[in-house]
Amino acid sequence: MNTFLFAPWRSASSALNTSTLLLRLIFGGLMIPHGYAKLTHFAEYQNNFVNLLGLGTVVSLSLAIFAEFGCSILLVLGLFTRLALIPLAFTALVIVFMAHGGEILGDGEHGFLYLGVYIALSLTGPGQYSIDQLLFGRSALADRRFV
Repeated sequence: MNTFLFAPWRSASSALNTSTLLLRLIFGGLMIPHGYAKLTHFAEYQNNFVNLLGLGTVVSLSLAIFAEFGCSILLVLGLFTRLALIPLAFTALVIVFMAHGGEILGDGEHGFLYLGVYIALSLTGPGQYSIDQLLFGRSALADRRFV
């Protein structure tokens, strides 16, 4: 019990890799339906969507679909994970601060939660249970400089 609760960092690498896998699957998987709904109901969303930086509602909606649907699929797969997290984190920032007026304890709470997880995953990387690991043979968790 003591080793379970207070495992040293080096022996916890498989738990850390499993944790990153779970975070990728859960938070990527939960975001996919949001992007899919926007994709399938594009015409309904385009007139009332947030106009991001004056780009227009159609472009803003397209970027949101790219992040929420496309990048979330990449996140779940663990493919180009850190690159996929950039649009996802930016979208979470837009959700919190533009769509919900910065209410991190109100309506923007879910967006803020996603943002926190996306930042954490960008720091840890995809973990060993990812396509990135298979293709490129390394992750931040496997790099001994961090362990």
